[in-house]
Amino acid sequence: MQSTDKHLVLDSSAILDLWLDKDIATNATGKLLDMTRGSAIRIWISASTLNTLDCIAVSRFKQAGIPAVDARLIVKRLIAALFEQVEILTCYGFEQKDLYHAASDFEDAQIVASARCLHGCQVRIVSVDQSFDALGEIQVLTPAEAIDWIESPVEPVITAAIPFVNLPLQQTLIRSRLERNLETVLRHGQYILGPEVRELETRLAAYTGAKHCITVASGTEALLISLMALGIGPGDEVITTPFTFVATVEVIALLGATPVFVDIEPDTCNIDARLIETKITDKTKAIMPVSLYGQPADMDAINAIAARHDQIPVIEDAAQSFGATYKGNKSCNLSTIGCTSFFPSKPLGCYGDGGAIFTSDDALAQACREIRVHGQSQRYVHTRVGVGGRMDTLQCAVVLAKLDRFQHEVVQRQAVAWRYHELLSARQQRVATATPVTQQIRLLPWPAEERTSVFAQYTLLVDDRPAIQDKLKAAGIPTAVHYPVALNQQPAYAHLCCPHCTPIAQRLADQVVSLPMHADLAAQDQMRIIDALLTADA
Repeated sequence: MQSTDKHLVLDSSAILDLWLDKDIATNATGKLLDMTRGSAIRIWISASTLNTLDCIAVSRFKQAGIPAVDARLIVKRLIAALFEQVEILTCYGFEQKDLYHAASDFEDAQIVASARCLHGCQVRIVSVDQSFDALGEIQVLTPAEAIDWIESPVEPVITAAIPFVNLPLQQTLIRSRLERNLETVLRHGQYILGPEVRELETRLAAYTGAKHCITVASGTEALLISLMALGIGPGDEVITTPFTFVATVEVIALLGATPVFVDIEPDTCNIDARLIETKITDKTKAIMPVSLYGQPADMDAINAIAARHDQIPVIEDAAQSFGATYKGNKSCNLSTIGCTSFFPSKPLGCYGDGGAIFTSDDALAQACREIRVHGQSQRYVHTRVGVGGRMDTLQCAVVLAKLDRFQHEVVQRQAVAWRYHELLSARQQRVATATPVTQQIRLLPWPAEERTSVFAQYTLLVDDRPAIQDKLKAAGIPTAVHYPVALNQQPAYAHLCCPHCTPIAQRLADQVVSLPMHADLAAQDQMRIIDALLTADA
């Protein structure tokens, strides 16, 4: 059986065919359920199907001479057994009127509409009704045909684009929990600082080992509020990396402080801790390393430098590294403060903007909580300058739905990255043996033994990036560049640093390119990416 993102939606006719068949051992629906039990194949039924099943099955058993009370008990047990293997698709009220008027069979149309939430996946409806009206949206198979379909090898559709990050697929895997969480918020109506906010903060703190977690409106707000809690402002300096998303630097500038750039390590793309000490002055009020691409920076070395200079606070920008580890400790709990982002494409993301601050310092935690609500220490008592920086309850509900699966996704991301690394490394060795010249595609080293990465991106170095990207795009494979310009060369910040003081960051900005990466990237899609990449490099 193939392990894929295949989904089967059962019509009531297929289920009734099983329940009423006197020869269950040979029933195709029964075989289908047996062979998919415990597999990667997902089995669904529409919520609209349940009432039909209950009514028709009871009626059929009564027609067969079974007393009404016994018939209801039998059907109840059958549906309970069904619930152990299938998941339920929601019927949304806003669609019902249009479905009723548009469909030749209202019940069929409800099933099709329920399956729309599985967009981006391979979906088939299973029915023994030859006249099933699928509205032209989804292919209908008999149970026997469905067995053939799930047993058939998955042939990649060469013309179909591979998504860079597959959020629709992830959504189907958490659909039930996601719907329950969102509906719970809609029912209690506490959209700001509701119970889900407190629950998420408790669970995230426990996950990282930090004493406090404060959710905020974005990863940018997390950095800004952290700097504000430390009292950083005009005349102060904050040491950071030039090779990151601009938010890291803009929050420093927004407070009137000055970013001081330190070049990066060529093998990790993280700030080079060996160069930090030369940049420290009496104006240095914080060091802000970024754990880029999902791998923590050299935090022990950075913390040691900070300790030697009057305990300078260290803020880890862990927007890309939540879930990674450094010497056995979780990212976000490696320094004075850790900040992460729940932007949708992040390893742990919401469906909008969100972020979090982590610290084990009680005073800093209290300051961050007050700053995120306009500096309030109590209602309408503003003891400090603050911002409107809360993460709303709905977004917290989304992250809670994803958190149950998150550690599995971390492991899967690492497996996907290892496949890239192993296959491309083997190719490099073959080519280098045949042609001992500098190759166009180069790999960043695998994380050192004391670190793990969550591979927010899988990034390569290439000599002719535009040509590689164009060839991959033509093959239906997206790429991204993180990041094309070192921040000390950006117009807004160029005056802060000499044009050539960060040569490694500037060189890598011309060479980095990221490939599709997510926890559920199928092996056959990954092979297609690698084949296209090697062809582009030929």
